[in-house]
Amino acid sequence: MTTNLVSSSPRRLGTDGPEVGALGYGTWRMTSTDVSTNQRLIETALDSGINLIDTADVYGLDHGGTGFGENEERLGQVLAAAPSLRDRMVLATKGGIMPPLPYDSSPDYLRSAVDASLTRLGVEHIDLWQIHRPDMFTHPADVAATLGELHAAGKIGMVGISNFTVDQYDALAHHLTLPIVATQPEYSVGQLAPLRDGMFDRAMRDGMVPLAWSPLAGGRLLSGEGMRNELLDTVDRLAEREGTDRATIAIAFVLAHPSQPVALLGTQTPERLVASLKAFDVTLDRNDVYDIVAASEGQPLP
Repeated sequence: MTTNLVSSSPRRLGTDGPEVGALGYGTWRMTSTDVSTNQRLIETALDSGINLIDTADVYGLDHGGTGFGENEERLGQVLAAAPSLRDRMVLATKGGIMPPLPYDSSPDYLRSAVDASLTRLGVEHIDLWQIHRPDMFTHPADVAATLGELHAAGKIGMVGISNFTVDQYDALAHHLTLPIVATQPEYSVGQLAPLRDGMFDRAMRDGMVPLAWSPLAGGRLLSGEGMRNELLDTVDRLAEREGTDRATIAIAFVLAHPSQPVALLGTQTPERLVASLKAFDVTLDRNDVYDIVAASEGQPLP
C-alpha cells in the first residue's frame, strides 16, 4: 500500500502555542501601495486556512519596494483598515538586519527593532518574533537575555530563528529560557540543505516548526532557470501523474518531510494562493521524494 507522506495537518508552535496551517503567507513581495489589494491577499490567505502571516522589518528593500520597514507598514495599514483580521492570524516578523550594516543583534538594537516593528504594524504584541540572520559578533547569551526581556514585557510571544546554522541554534538555545519554536531555512526541491545540515533533525528533536522560505526555489522551478534538467523532468513526471503542475508538486514535497514544515508562499495573486491548496491533494511516497532528492543533487543515493 502506498504511504502518502504529504501532511496537510496543522502545525503547533511550541508545546502549548497556537496552531498554524501547513501553508503560510510571506509578505516579502507585498509592496503594493493599494491597501485594498493587500487586504484582499491577507483575507484570501486567512479564508484559506493560511493563518501564519510572516513579514520582516527589512522587507521593502527588494521586490519593487522602496524602503526599510515598508512591508510591515503595508501590513499595518491592512490591520488598521480591517482590525478583525488581527485575531485570525499568527503574526510573525523578523529583525536583526539593518542596512548598510549586515547584521545586528546587540541588545539595544533588538529592543529598538521590536519597538519599531510594533509601531509599523500598529499592534501591541508580536506573536512570533525571529532573529532574521545571526549576528556572529553578539554573544548568544546577550541575545537570549534581550529576547527574555522583550517576552517578559509582553512585546513578543514566541521566539524563532531564521537562516541559522545548527551550531548557532544550539548556542542560542543553550542560553534561552524560552523555547525556540520555529526555524526558517530555505527549502525546496532545488535547495535541500536542511535535509543534510542537521536543521530538520534539530527541529524534530526539539519540537521546532520549520518555516520553509522559497518553496518554489524563488520562481526558478517554474522558469527552469538554473535547475537541473533531471529535476525538472522528475517534477514534471509527478505533476502529470497527479494531474497538477510543478508548483503544486514542489509545495507538496516541502510538506512531505516528517518535521512538518510550513511552506511560506509569496504570491501576489489571490487565485494562486488558493490554487496552492491543491498540494494537499497530492500523493508522494518515499520513492517519489527520494527520486526528487536524487534528481536535485544530480547523483544517485548511496
